[in-house]
Amino acid sequence: MNAELRERLRTIYAEVDAAIAGAAPKCDASGRCCRFTEYGHTLFLSLFEAEILLEAGLPYEQPVTRDGCPFQIDNRCTARAHRPLGCRIYFCDPAFQDQQGPLTEAAIAKMKSLADEFGTGWRYAPLHVFLNEAEPPAPAPSSRRSLPLLA
Repeated sequence: MNAELRERLRTIYAEVDAAIAGAAPKCDASGRCCRFTEYGHTLFLSLFEAEILLEAGLPYEQPVTRDGCPFQIDNRCTARAHRPLGCRIYFCDPAFQDQQGPLTEAAIAKMKSLADEFGTGWRYAPLHVFLNEAEPPAPAPSSRRSLPLLA
């Protein structure tokens, strides 16, 4: 991904994060946001967002199902710094429900403008589609060393 495009996408993320901070929705850390099938939602993201997420090199196993996010471990997000807009905007807080749609639409419009400006085309799909198309990162090498066997 072009460095300027990456930086502009991160600016959109920062704007969304600031709007979320200003609204202060409640998060009870239940992990419902990442259990898609169980709670009846799907995480869609743009190819731009998928690239940012995949560049982080976070481990996950394939195949990834549409059921949940492979980056959720013990109800916590292990991809927090690299998470897409849907993750940044979605909160279970009933008092925040009406604000999620407008925030999402405004951010997506900005990303579509970037796609037009940079001539990349626009692709938007569920998380599992992008993760299954990508080559998952190799596991980190172990720092443990084997001891020599005694004869």
